[in-house]
Amino acid sequence: MIGRIPVLDVRPLVECGKRPAKAVAGETFPVTATVFREGHEAVGANVVLRDPEGRPGPWTPMRELAPGTDRWGAEVTPTVEGRWSYTVEAWSHPVATWRQHARIKVPAGIDVPLVLEEGAALHERAAAGVPRGADRDTVLAAAEALRDTGRPPAARLAAALTPEVTAVLERHPLRDLVTASRPLPLHVERFRALFGSWYELFPRSEGAVVREGEPPVSGTLRTAAGRLDAVAAMGFDVVYLPPVHPIGETHRKGPDNALSASAHDVGSPWAVGSAAGGHDAVHPDLGTMADFDHFVARARALGMEVALDFALQCSPDHPWVKEHPEWFRKRADGSIAHAENPPKKYQDIYPLCFDDDPWAAEGILRETLRVLRLWMDHGVRIFRVDNPHTKPVAFWEKVIAEINRTDPDVLFLAEAFTRPAMVHTLARIGFQQSYTYFTWRTTKQELTEYLTELTGEAAASMRPNFFVNTPDILHAYLQHGGRPAFEIRAVLAATLSPSWGMYAGYELCENTPVRPGSEEYLSSEKYQLRPRDWAAADREGRSITPLITLLNRLRRRHPALRQLRDLRFHHADNDNILVYSKHGRRQPGESHDDTVLVVVNLDAHHTHEATVSLDMTHFAASGLSPAQLSGAESFPVRDQLTGATYHWGRDNYVRLAPGGESPAAAHILTLRPSSPTGGSATHERQ
Repeated sequence: MIGRIPVLDVRPLVECGKRPAKAVAGETFPVTATVFREGHEAVGANVVLRDPEGRPGPWTPMRELAPGTDRWGAEVTPTVEGRWSYTVEAWSHPVATWRQHARIKVPAGIDVPLVLEEGAALHERAAAGVPRGADRDTVLAAAEALRDTGRPPAARLAAALTPEVTAVLERHPLRDLVTASRPLPLHVERFRALFGSWYELFPRSEGAVVREGEPPVSGTLRTAAGRLDAVAAMGFDVVYLPPVHPIGETHRKGPDNALSASAHDVGSPWAVGSAAGGHDAVHPDLGTMADFDHFVARARALGMEVALDFALQCSPDHPWVKEHPEWFRKRADGSIAHAENPPKKYQDIYPLCFDDDPWAAEGILRETLRVLRLWMDHGVRIFRVDNPHTKPVAFWEKVIAEINRTDPDVLFLAEAFTRPAMVHTLARIGFQQSYTYFTWRTTKQELTEYLTELTGEAAASMRPNFFVNTPDILHAYLQHGGRPAFEIRAVLAATLSPSWGMYAGYELCENTPVRPGSEEYLSSEKYQLRPRDWAAADREGRSITPLITLLNRLRRRHPALRQLRDLRFHHADNDNILVYSKHGRRQPGESHDDTVLVVVNLDAHHTHEATVSLDMTHFAASGLSPAQLSGAESFPVRDQLTGATYHWGRDNYVRLAPGGESPAAAHILTLRPSSPTGGSATHERQ
């Protein structure tokens, strides 16, 4: 039912308010609504946030986003984790209505005494709602001036329109016919749900020994812990491990997914389960649970979290196959159906079946919760869920809700490279982060359209994590673009998305596919040990580790790179040049917002030139002077990749060469606002 003052189409809105919108503590996000009323009376609106205890915070005034549209908006910031709500209040604005009429009637000599008396009465009413003190005195003084017949009408009116009176009434407006929207839910989570740099490694490859003619020797969780110092030094926040559980031997895959394996082939970690145990065990080659605890503790000491892959599937040797045969689908010949994604076949993996027996589905749910809580007890607070789109959405909703009911800090990342409807639905029902289609978006148009989608209304429910590669995905762009391609994609992922990730070997620009046209790696680490000589790669200059380290350092230093929603694209007259800016809200002690401007040559093979035309309206809170915002004066920018300083304005020439002087064929520019005296500001984030 529409209220006295209509408040319609409140956003963010997830499934008509059935599910909560998402934010993290300290994240600023927009709330918008359509607000209007009959006739010509002015209206006002504000947003009220209520914290998890139900306490309303100071309400945030809204403004009409574009004159005549009736679309109002404001930005709000929840401060702590928990279940919040937000409400839009709309109201008739009698003081604003009077001001509109008085500005017309008094100069025209129409009903002047009546208009001024009506204004005085309104200001007296308004003063009653202003706390005692200087602010109330300011409003009462305006009422007295409006009644002061010893002064000219124009002077009496001017006394009520001063900036001081306006400021008080903006803080304490006179509100009539207040109408509130229904409260909408807001789920506020910890900051890692939005922001983080992920690094994926296979523990069995770190410290492994592979010699011609000898059985390979697996690395362990202890030897892998020795790699963590280097990962932390690159600035990563999360180290992600593939499944660490025992691997089945039946139908074990050989190198490069070969159907037959030798006695020494190690198999795929995603073929979970053997006589040594299932999802609740550590592979004997990797060590013991105590070794896993040591790995987690070492990561934590270095300021990193451990994310563990949760692959809800079994090898034919998993204990569940014997203990719970009802959990698996039988084929016509009585055999258990293995996993398939035609033309791919995974003979070493049995998927679980949720359709044939509701009691089986309940059993799977109970066991899933048990396994997750076991690893939570061993320090895991992030799970990367393998192929969640192959299990019922309702199942995951129950799992995440139950885990977060007692442990709201536990995060789930959905690895769902599938249809958009499923990707977005998984985010809405609880997954805190989502893999995306970023890997396959390589052109300017593709990136612009996709990021516009992700940073728009989708941001209310879906938080992207931009992985530049995975053990399954070596995109053709990387296969054929050489080192510049790896640099370009790292810059894009690290500056476009608050969360990004890479799979080990990316820093070495590994780019050989198993065959032409395939996205699978040659000698894939999914099926064999792959030790790397990291030190030699650094010595020989084959690594882009310095660039990755710099990108992660910039992400930590610049609030603009730690948020999703305030991304804006700018024009460049070359389809190979992508330009965008991001803005982070000012921090305590700062006089302006943090702004980062990125210019990237998307062509890994050729130099490109362009004129970049900036939409200066997006830099209004960046500390630039009115002359700089109008384009009349230039402003200094610092390239964080090279250290060079340039003077930019509304239109700017760029030339970017892959592998040239500018690493990654890109500029990552930070603005240096002018000081009040016109010089460069002394403060700058580096």
